[in-house]
Amino acid sequence: MKNQIIIIILMATIISCNGPADKKITYPATKKGDVIDTYFGKKVPDPYRWLEDDRSEETAAWVKEQNKVTFDYLRAIPYRDQLKSRLEKMWNYEKFTAPQKEGAYTYFSRNDGLQNQYVIYRQKNNEEPEVFLDPNKFSADGTTSLGEIEFTKDGSKVAYSISEGGSDWRKVIVLDAETKQILGDTLKDIKFSGLAWQSNDGFYYSSYDKPKGSELSAKTDHHKLYYHKLGTKQSEDKVVFGSDIIRRYVEGTVTEDGRYLIVTAAISTTGNELYIKDLRNPANKFTAVVSNFDNDNYVLDNDGSKLFIVTNLNAPNKKVITVDAENPEVKNWVDLIPETDNVLEPATGSGYIFAHYMTDAISKVKQYDRNGVLVRDIVLPGIGTVSGLTAKRDDKEVYYSFTNYITPATIYKLDPKTGNSEIWKKPVVAFNGDDFESTQVFYNSKDGTRIPMIITFRKGTQLNGKNPTILYGYGGFNISETPAFSIPVALWLELGGIYAVPNIRGGGEYGEKWHLAGTKMNKQNVFDDFIAAGEYLINKKYTSSDFLAIRGGSNGGLLVGAVMTQRPDLMKVALPAVGVMDMLRYHKFTAGAGWAYDYGTSEDSKEMFDYIYKYSPVQNVREGVRYPATLILTGDHDDRVVPAHSFKFAAQLQAKQAGNNPILIRIETNAGHGAGTPVSKSIEQYADIFSFTLYNMGIKKLK
Repeated sequence: MKNQIIIIILMATIISCNGPADKKITYPATKKGDVIDTYFGKKVPDPYRWLEDDRSEETAAWVKEQNKVTFDYLRAIPYRDQLKSRLEKMWNYEKFTAPQKEGAYTYFSRNDGLQNQYVIYRQKNNEEPEVFLDPNKFSADGTTSLGEIEFTKDGSKVAYSISEGGSDWRKVIVLDAETKQILGDTLKDIKFSGLAWQSNDGFYYSSYDKPKGSELSAKTDHHKLYYHKLGTKQSEDKVVFGSDIIRRYVEGTVTEDGRYLIVTAAISTTGNELYIKDLRNPANKFTAVVSNFDNDNYVLDNDGSKLFIVTNLNAPNKKVITVDAENPEVKNWVDLIPETDNVLEPATGSGYIFAHYMTDAISKVKQYDRNGVLVRDIVLPGIGTVSGLTAKRDDKEVYYSFTNYITPATIYKLDPKTGNSEIWKKPVVAFNGDDFESTQVFYNSKDGTRIPMIITFRKGTQLNGKNPTILYGYGGFNISETPAFSIPVALWLELGGIYAVPNIRGGGEYGEKWHLAGTKMNKQNVFDDFIAAGEYLINKKYTSSDFLAIRGGSNGGLLVGAVMTQRPDLMKVALPAVGVMDMLRYHKFTAGAGWAYDYGTSEDSKEMFDYIYKYSPVQNVREGVRYPATLILTGDHDDRVVPAHSFKFAAQLQAKQAGNNPILIRIETNAGHGAGTPVSKSIEQYADIFSFTLYNMGIKKLK
């Protein structure tokens, strides 16, 4: 294939060199403190506690020194620039998001190829599209990104949030949609919030009281829902929910007809209370629909006082029920779309309900009318992942996106009257998916649990145990890993690599039971599932320990950290990104306080402490062990999984590593947890990840 970099390496070349591990790296000196914590009588040293202060001059100096060592190493890899150049060429294609109708205009997002952020366009009827909002102009370096965006029902006004430097703390700006003029003041210090308009007068948003100075966890358990009336100061905004009740996550939405304010309130990332308020009378109070945290519930839509609610109450794979808003108690619920063996994620559009199911992590869609009568099965373009299928009640068409590991996201327009789909936008990418294939396999974990995994590779690949392979995983918070195209993965496949993604426990691929099987005292199942995936790939000769890399981010970073400390012999390279690495103290940090439902905490009980202590990556780095070549990635502005996790893990590994495998930490400056990362930074990151990975597999040259 023209212009492609393909690894065609004689095995003699690989065997004849030991790669860069034959030279020991001199790491920056990292001082050790004398901090010792006591948990249920167990003394646990924490020598790098000082690195938790990521704003101190001392930590900043450490970051600078670590980055110098890391980038000196990466710059010495001969094909690093070659990979960056190829990524830029592949990334440079026109991309779109599904359109949506707002007032007289149709809005959609477009990226011409290498723009750091997508640009929002709009068009009226068949007129030429015009730029409505260009986030690339928010900052000179592209590090300010667009977050939530919400129009009034008539499309005359719009509110949108922005993130600066990747922070989860947002600002909200309001525009007159016709003139694009700013209305009122910019709202500040808003976190984990949607935006929901009440007619054209104002909107609801959520936030915490922002910690001050060096505070790490101040009041992050008290999320409140506010109402902002246009033309007034933010200081005058009223708390409409949460002033007298402490909940960690609170979100407000307004039904399409403007009749009801819906509030979901939760103390963790799983299970929520559900409240409704009839907005027709300002004096109305909230009515509790569900007042416990045992299950997930949200309002999908309404027909007048008839509510359509999605729930996993007595239905771990979810179902849709209906109930009258005047008497919404659970005892009055009536099943509309019953639970099946597959996980349900429904959407509404054009007056229909589109029941999106996951079958072994693959999308299937059924179309129902508002009475729960099956209209048809939607014929999809292939085996992969569908997203979207959301539209307003009166829209004549419904748009959705389809993708898999070898098919770029293509936007389809669905006619809900006939069920027929046609392509709206299909990207033209410098990648021929026909040269590659994905296969789904099933393997048994340590306890015999059957786990699915999708393996993608070039057609004709020889299963000889010598293929560079990335094993990617997440395994937590009910999040499902479904097939999706990405340029970095496409490049890896072009390079002759194999890409494998197992659907391990802790995720949502098989509903709440699957999620719970990877939480708290079951968390080791997640690591066992991932280890078993690596062993399967090795046993079936897809790869070997000399050519296996493991990768994951956030909770997936924890996964990589735990697996590489438990089975350092399994892989050649470890790539943990923005990981939760200090499990004994994660709940002390700002965002981490809300993750206890999945993890538990070291303070819950001696039993819970003992369990967490056995797998927490920072505490399980052992002296004299030869760990795999490791590239830790984090961002200096990450206020979700604060960079101290990665800092402390890197310090432990560098101090205790046996042998010459490099332990490097790549700290992106002016960057956060990952959302809104500029394209330019993403390209640089992946060029570094792949060059580090291949180089430490002994591959000296790309051909």
